[in-house]
Amino acid sequence: MKINKEINRRRTFGIVSHPDAGKTTLTEKLLLFGGAIQEAGAVKSNKIKKTATSDFMEIERQRGISVATSVLGFEYKNIKINILDTPGHKDFAEDTFRTLTAVDSVIVVIDVAKGVEEQTEKLVKVCRMRNIPIIVFINKMDREGKDAFELLDEIEQKLGLHVTPLSFPIGMGYDFKGIYNIWEKNVNLFTGDPKKDIEETVQVSDLTTDEIDELIGTDSANTLRDELELAQGVYPEFDIDQYKRGELQPVFFGSALNNFGVRELLDCFIHIAPPPRPKQSDIREIRPEEDKFTGFVFKIHANMDPRHRDRLAFVKVVSGKFERNKPYLHVRSKKNLKFSSPNAFFAERKEIVDEMFPGDIVGLHDTGTFKIGDTLTEGEILQYKGIPNFSPEHFRYINNADPMKSKQLNKGVEQLMDEGVAQLFTLELNNRKIIGTVDALQYEVIQYRLEHEYGAKCSYENINVHKACWIEPKDPKSEEFKEFKRVKSKFLAKDKADQLVFLADSEFSLQMTQQKYPNIIFHFTSEF
Repeated sequence: MKINKEINRRRTFGIVSHPDAGKTTLTEKLLLFGGAIQEAGAVKSNKIKKTATSDFMEIERQRGISVATSVLGFEYKNIKINILDTPGHKDFAEDTFRTLTAVDSVIVVIDVAKGVEEQTEKLVKVCRMRNIPIIVFINKMDREGKDAFELLDEIEQKLGLHVTPLSFPIGMGYDFKGIYNIWEKNVNLFTGDPKKDIEETVQVSDLTTDEIDELIGTDSANTLRDELELAQGVYPEFDIDQYKRGELQPVFFGSALNNFGVRELLDCFIHIAPPPRPKQSDIREIRPEEDKFTGFVFKIHANMDPRHRDRLAFVKVVSGKFERNKPYLHVRSKKNLKFSSPNAFFAERKEIVDEMFPGDIVGLHDTGTFKIGDTLTEGEILQYKGIPNFSPEHFRYINNADPMKSKQLNKGVEQLMDEGVAQLFTLELNNRKIIGTVDALQYEVIQYRLEHEYGAKCSYENINVHKACWIEPKDPKSEEFKEFKRVKSKFLAKDKADQLVFLADSEFSLQMTQQKYPNIIFHFTSEF
C-alpha cells in the first residue's frame, strides 16, 4: 500500500537546545547533506551577507537568534525528513513546547564547554513527559571544553536521561583528532577543512591493530582504546527498542560549524528514528495508517509575506492523506473548508503540493479561521490533546500610542495572539488589555511586528501580577463562587477563549485565595 510506504519513509523531528549551543548551525548542515542548500550560513557572523536559511524574521537577523519556529523539509537517501526548527531562546518557550507536540523524535544539542544549560533542562523535561525518543549531539568539539565522561555524567544527572555513546571523540580543542564512530566502526579524522571532513572516513574494524596508531599516533590511539573500553564497561549497549520507547538516549560528538560528525549523526538518525507515531485524541488513539485524514494546527504564522496580509496555519498530518481541494471538517467551527494552495516548506521557499502524508507539515492559508490546537478531519468529530497555553511569567498593560490607528492595533494584537506569540487577558472590571508572555523579549517582538506589519504603535505599562490561573468552579452556581467573583473582581480577566482567569498579585495572595475558596480549582495551563 502506497500510504504505508510513504509513512515509513518519513522522519519528523525537532532540534532543541539552549541559545548558542549551535542548533541553527546544525540545522543548516543537515540541509546541506540533503542537497537542499549549497552553502550553509552560520548565525554568528554579521559580516557575511548570507544568513541562515532557517531564520527568516527581521528580528532574528538583527539579533542572531532563532525566534519563529520554521519548518524545513528535505530528502536524504530516499527518506523524507521534516525538521521543525525550534527557538532556543527562553523567551519563546511556548512556541517550542507546542512544536514538540508535532514531532516524533528530538535531537538535543549540547555545547561541549557549557554542558547542560537551563533551557535544555526545561525542554528535555517536556520531551520526557511525552516519552519522545531523544538523540544527543555534543557540539563544538574543536574547542576546549569538558571531558567526554564528565559530559555524559552531567547529561544523565541533570536531564535524567539514560545515555550510551554511539561515537567517541579523539581528543578535543587543539588536540582534537577526530571521531571514532562506534555505530559504524570507523574513524573520521578531523582536518579543519569542512569540505574534506565530510567524505573521508577510514574503516577500522579492529582497534587492537596498529592501523589506528598510524592514523592518529600511538598516544591518542592508546587513550582511545582505554576510553572506549571504559565506555563499554559503564554504558549499556545500544538497543533500538529502548531508544524508541524513550528509555535510552544515544550520544554523538562533533562540530556542526566544521560540518564534522554531522553525517554520522544523520546516517544513524534515519536508521533508528521512528516514523510518524500514533496520537491520542479526546475519544481514541489515531494511527497514521488509517484511511481518513486527520491533522492539527500547532502553529500559526502571520504575514509570512509582508506584501500580502496572509496567515499560514501549520498543520501536522497525523493520519491518512491530505489532498488539495478536498473539503475537510474544521471541528471547532463545524464548517467544511477547502484548500486550493496548500504549501510544503523548504525554509524560505514554499511549494504548492497536491498531497501530503502522515508526518508531513502542511501550510494552509488562513484568513482568521484557525486557532492553535484546531483539528481537521474528514468528518469525524474529535479533538487532539496536548496543546495547552502555559501560565505566563510577565504581564504588562498594552496601550495604544496612536489614537488614529486603534483599528490596526486591535487587528494586529488579535492576529499575533492567535499565532500564540503571547496571551491576551481582558480585565472584567474595565476591559483593559493585558499581555502575558513567558519572557520579556517577547514584548519587543510584539512592538516591532505591530509597527512593521500592521502600522500600529503601542506602549506598555507595568502591572503587578505574579501568576495567571485558569479558574474552574466545582459548582458555578454556588454562593462561594459568587463571593469569589465579587471579592476578587478587580483581579479577574477573560482569555481569548473566554475562559475566566484569576491574576494573582503575589504567591502569598494566591495561596490565601486557594485556601479560602476550596471548591474552586486553579489551573496553571489552559487545557483542562
